[in-house]
Amino acid sequence: MNDQLKNDASAMQQEATGQTALEKRREHLKAESLRLIEMAGNEPNSALKCIHQLSVAGGATEATYVAIEQRVVTDQDTAGAYHLALLAQNTPDLPIDARQLIELVVNKGDNDQRLALLKNLPLPPVDMIKEQVLASNDGDAIGQMNAYLQINPEGYGSHHMLGSNQKDRIVPLSPGNSNQKDRIVPLSPGNSIE
Repeated sequence: MNDQLKNDASAMQQEATGQTALEKRREHLKAESLRLIEMAGNEPNSALKCIHQLSVAGGATEATYVAIEQRVVTDQDTAGAYHLALLAQNTPDLPIDARQLIELVVNKGDNDQRLALLKNLPLPPVDMIKEQVLASNDGDAIGQMNAYLQINPEGYGSHHMLGSNQKDRIVPLSPGNSNQKDRIVPLSPGNSIE
């Protein structure tokens, strides 16, 4: 009987400790979110810095993602748009318009960014990317695009290729309702901390 009581007490203590740790993490993420919202709202060209710090924190509130998206759009930041679009593709339920970000990269980015979208999005806008790369008259970029589309004519991104047991890597482009806004969106699916 004593052993059972000790086991029950130990289990309750572990649960309480886990709950306390979860609360601390939630509070830390909310504080980080407020800091990132402030940065995105007040520092021009801060989207990449915000995205990096959001990744280090492991998630943020929905309002944080919205603030970073607004910074990207305001600055017409194609590198920030690329990274945020990849986050949106890999993290379900982000409150951002990935289509708008992808169009920004395709229409205003450089060919390296366009080719990275082609390779790294699960379902890239192949025709839009082809049109922009061809219009650039950049022989090297056109050759890379054609070579990629030759082995992957459907234009499925690396997500599809990895699922087919082929290896590819993500190409980094970094140059050197109101109560819902506080919902924390973790970067790794299945680890919700709400």
